[in-house]
Amino acid sequence: MTSEKIWLTLAARQRLEAELVQLEAASQPSNAAVVRARELRELLRNAVVGQMPDDGLVEPGMIVTIRFDSDGSETTFLLGSRTLSELDSSLDIDVYSPTSPLGTAINGHYVGDAVTFVAPSGEQRISIVATKPFG
Repeated sequence: MTSEKIWLTLAARQRLEAELVQLEAASQPSNAAVVRARELRELLRNAVVGQMPDDGLVEPGMIVTIRFDSDGSETTFLLGSRTLSELDSSLDIDVYSPTSPLGTAINGHYVGDAVTFVAPSGEQRISIVATKPFG
């Protein structure tokens, strides 16, 4: 397992905790349940829950607005684990993974920075327009 920190909403953390309680309550857990419980404990041990600082830094847990230099269009999304959409049904925003090509390119940069990344359609140059903590 990895010790990499993962940002979660409070609702996502609560859902994972509830799943772990169910798995641990089983009197005769299957091998798959034992493995899943181990995964959940590791995930919860490395979870970061709560609001990130509003310092202009792009990092998981931030709502990010970017502008595509090619056409000037903008898009806004939450930078976080793709599983957040499944775990937290209250999310009404697109979630982009920090390990995706775009997420990797912007993670650690600040508002005003311009970066390039390779998308399926080819190389894209984008500017980071705004960030704010989720929540």
